[in-house]
Formats: sequence, C-alpha cells, structure tokens
Amino acid sequence: MVDFITTSRFTLRIILKYSFVIIVLGSLFSYIAFQARFMIEGPQITLDSEPNRVQNERIITLSGTAKNITEITLNGRQIFTDEYGHFDEALVLENGYTITTIAAVDRYGRRTQVVRSFVYIPASIITK
Repeated sequence: MVDFITTSRFTLRIILKYSFVIIVLGSLFSYIAFQARFMIEGPQITLDSEPNRVQNERIITLSGTAKNITEITLNGRQIFTDEYGHFDEALVLENGYTITTIAAVDRYGRRTQVVRSFVYIPASIITK
C-alpha cells in the first residue's frame, strides 16, 4: 500500500496544486462574466416616477436613472447625470400635446429611448 501512494501520479501536492488552479480560473471566469453584464445589457433608462399625462403646470420635472451610457439626451438636447447616473431635468410643455423623448447611447453605439406624451391644459381653461 505504501508503494501505491509513493508511486502514484496523484500525490497530495499535485492534487492541491490542480485544485488551486481550478479555483483561481473559476473565480477569474466568474468575475469576467459578472463584469460583462454591462456589455450585454446595453444602455438603460429608468424614470423615478411617471408624471401625469394631463398637466395644468407648464413646467414639469423628469427624473430618473441611466445606466451603461456615454450620452443621454432629452428631445435632442444633451443632459447630464451625476456620478450615480441620476438625472433631473425640467421640461417646458407646449400648449396642447407634447411628445418627449429621452434617448441614451452606450459606448458600443447601442441606443435606447423612453417616449412619453403629455397634454398641457392651462389652469385658466379648467376653471372656466
């Protein structure tokens, strides 16, 4: 039995060595897969709260979070986020119907957009 252990190709040292290599490679692969989720997901825009579709205030605020972006625009005008991806922008509504588009692009050129429509009815018309 002693001869089998000493002459075997699988000594404790070799088993530990291969186990360590497998654990390190498995950890490295897991970390790469975890970080690659940003490339797979693409740009994301999330509004914090949905404003009412019918408004009697001319100025409303659109706020939300953008992830995995290099550029974000509101109706074609560039807006900016803080270091956490949060944005907070005022929007002036026209009389009647307004369509608003928040668009974002990631570093690979993929695009996403959030489109919302609003109807502005002045408070003076509502009270008459």
